[in-house]
Amino acid sequence: MTTPAITAHAAATTPGATTPTPAAATPENPNAILGQNEFLKLMVAQLQAQNPLEPGNSNEFVNELAQLTQTEQTTNLANATELSSAVGLIGRSVSYNNASGAAASGKVESVQSNASGTTVTIEGVAGVTLSSITEIA
Repeated sequence: MTTPAITAHAAATTPGATTPTPAAATPENPNAILGQNEFLKLMVAQLQAQNPLEPGNSNEFVNELAQLTQTEQTTNLANATELSSAVGLIGRSVSYNNASGAAASGKVESVQSNASGTTVTIEGVAGVTLSSITEIA
């Protein structure tokens, strides 16, 4: 008896047969970050695909969800602390390494926060990361 996988393989290698070329797919998650929404989608997919006669351990799912939530809350706390520290720099003179690596200094005018992190504007120079600040006067 021939299995479907072997039959499909034989059809693909038959002379004159063409094999479909896979399309170049753009990854949905290029940074490979598993957030809470992606985790929940993965968990639902696993639950839908499991064998009803051999269900998975629901305690494992609950533990994984709790760990993900704890990690997310820790990240949120770290981001809030970073933002608070940056706001405390407004009006202060700082020394920093600019984009080309040269030393520069100036007064912090404003703070910006987005998904990629917290940055400050120093005398018109926007996007200065907190890690590039070397001294606070």
